[in-house]
Amino acid sequence: MRKQGIVAGIAVLCLLAGLAGPVLANDPCADYVPQAKPQNAGRDIVGQDFDQIVERGYLTVAVYEDYPPYSWEEAGQPRGIDVDIAQLIAEDMGVDLRVSLIAAGENLEADLRHAIWKGPVVGGAVSNVMMRVPYDSTFRCRVEQVVFGGLYQEESIAIAYRVSDYPDGGPVPAYFRFDSVAVENDSLSDFYLTSFAGGQTAAGVRRYPTMDAAMEALNAGETMAAMGPLAQLEFFRGDGVAVHQPPLPGLAKSRWPLGTAVHFSYRGLSYTVEDAIAAALADGRIAGIYEKYGLTHQPPEW
Repeated sequence: MRKQGIVAGIAVLCLLAGLAGPVLANDPCADYVPQAKPQNAGRDIVGQDFDQIVERGYLTVAVYEDYPPYSWEEAGQPRGIDVDIAQLIAEDMGVDLRVSLIAAGENLEADLRHAIWKGPVVGGAVSNVMMRVPYDSTFRCRVEQVVFGGLYQEESIAIAYRVSDYPDGGPVPAYFRFDSVAVENDSLSDFYLTSFAGGQTAAGVRRYPTMDAAMEALNAGETMAAMGPLAQLEFFRGDGVAVHQPPLPGLAKSRWPLGTAVHFSYRGLSYTVEDAIAAALADGRIAGIYEKYGLTHQPPEW
């Protein structure tokens, strides 16, 4: 089943950033009273969990289940971009990797609560690190139990299209007043096209339960285009399908950084994760992972 928490979470972050206008006129954190935090200390003496991880010999990392190309299970083994990047982190720490494939909750806050700082309602345990967490400064203040960092990618919205239907170049959103476009149900692309130009493009939208199902429809010629995250469009595109990133008028946030989450009490681990990812970005190992899956790596903009 599709990650409703991921889709809703990203859509909410983009809405917070001002999709279709200034949704939030004031800083949502301005009157927020922060919870108690550990006293400031040097990075070498904070986060004793790091020592425990090294002593026991393994790092636990949460990734979303059934979410290619980012993470999924194949022949009983976890695969995907996020799994490979998590492996880089574990190797940098000198420990083994243990992956937890988690189902998404109703929203991103629920996912962080279950995976990082409290644990699931029934069974299971929290993980040391969670992958593929959208970073947003206004969202960060709402989940103070979590440290956000270790940015390794910028995801962005793109449009895939059948070249035979658009021989002169890819479509722009206005085309979907008349042309059909596949989207994942309740995704950012769905919300955007439903409201774009006063709803004029809503007629062209064809909704599917997952992005791979939407791309299957495009590959089969059932729709003329598909709109969604660049990595998924590239991963699922078939013969005769191209992908481009045209301007998206009215969408204030068509790109968003993705990183990791760690419990706020364990800053030492958070620093280590950030250092491992920074090194892998600098020497091209993360770009190499994306290339292995046939994808374009968009490094985070600092």
